[in-house]
Amino acid sequence: MTRRFDVGDHVSWNSEAGRVSGTITRVHTGDFTFRGRTRRASEDDPQYEIESDRTGRTAAHKDGALTRTSGGG
Repeated sequence: MTRRFDVGDHVSWNSEAGRVSGTITRVHTGDFTFRGRTRRASEDDPQYEIESDRTGRTAAHKDGALTRTSGGG
């Protein structure tokens, strides 16, 4: 899979609380630690850190979990 999103893109994803939206703040193309756990990422399978519009909390997701949206903050 190739990288579909960039820093600043507005995206949404499903969570236990329903649909959430936010802005990508960081793109990981190598393994990284997030909330005390190692997350796997690569150039072919990146992960994205996204800041929630509503709560300001940060989440990490792969391409397949995200949908680009036209909105913003």
